Amino acid sequence: MNSEQSTTVAIIGTGRLGQALGVLLLRSGVPIITVEGRSSTSVLKLAPGASHILIAVRDGAIPQVASDLAAAGLRDATVLHTSAAAGPEALAILRSAGNSIGVLHPLQTVPSAERGIETLPGATWAYAGDERATAWSQSLVARLQGKTLAVDPAHWPLYHAAAVMACNYQVTLVDAALELMEIAGIERADGLDALSAMLRATTENILTLGPEAALTGPVKRGDFQTIRAHLDSLSAARPETKRLYVAAGLRTVAFAGLSLASASKVTASLEGTA
Repeated sequence: MNSEQSTTVAIIGTGRLGQALGVLLLRSGVPIITVEGRSSTSVLKLAPGASHILIAVRDGAIPQVASDLAAAGLRDATVLHTSAAAGPEALAILRSAGNSIGVLHPLQTVPSAERGIETLPGATWAYAGDERATAWSQSLVARLQGKTLAVDPAHWPLYHAAAVMACNYQVTLVDAALELMEIAGIERADGLDALSAMLRATTENILTLGPEAALTGPVKRGDFQTIRAHLDSLSAARPETKRLYVAAGLRTVAFAGLSLASASKVTASLEGTA
């Protein structure tokens, strides 16, 4: 059933990632037999005919889909889900029914199916799970000309938190910057345009040099007086924006390479104890 010749692949999930994967895997020669929604009727229809199943539904729907597949009699299949929020154990009911289970998650943002088709090839994919499931994960990533990242299932939540910090909260930081631009009298669109070159250069510097060498700014310089001025002006912003500035500043002290005296002054300024 699991040889290359007998592989039949079904995708459950017709959202952004499911659509993108369907297109990309078909293009790469993977024998996709169907892409279905997550309804119980769809699951019952595809379960008997697929040797390999990719579940690309929202996080909260994964347990129900797994339960429906088990109830439909899925046996001796290889099943992966693509959610970063849950490790392979989200499919534990299918393992109990004799299937090999795992998770395969792209370290890439997919705001639309079209963008996913453009950006998923060559991306890094994190995976965890049973032996047969991880072997299929590696095979799929090779088809997509990507890179693999093995993650200990016990540490999957830490991996996901790292991805959230690097992707989602980068968006939050930029949104906070735009809030301050607006308070300073600069239209949001103009502020984003003004920041764009710096954002691109900063990202490139981080990827090329690493965070420590890429870091610039008042914390790096030990400029606690500028930090105090920033905090005074941030009283006009949302309280959570000021807290974000403080939290980010304190975390930055940890790798800024400051002397003990400078680090103490910067920390005291950020904490309001100077």
